[in-house]
Amino acid sequence: MDGMSILTWLGIGLVAGIIAKLVMGDRFGWIITIVLGIVGAFVGGWVSGMLGGPGVSGFSLVSILVAVGGAVIVLFVYGLVSRRG
Repeated sequence: MDGMSILTWLGIGLVAGIIAKLVMGDRFGWIITIVLGIVGAFVGGWVSGMLGGPGVSGFSLVSILVAVGGAVIVLFVYGLVSRRG
């Protein structure tokens, strides 16, 4: 990954985190949601790639949707894990 693609992943993750926060509701603070959104962008890209999908390949609608899906998954899992603690 070069510097531009890392910035793209971070930007898409930021957008994904904000959208996932709107989808999942106000369960966590903004900072946690955005960080988990960035992690979700990576997770969404990985899951989509493993399933033969397009992954996150640039700043496009498909990439944002994949990243939002990953962010929702990460936020859901984080919610389950944080309740146990």
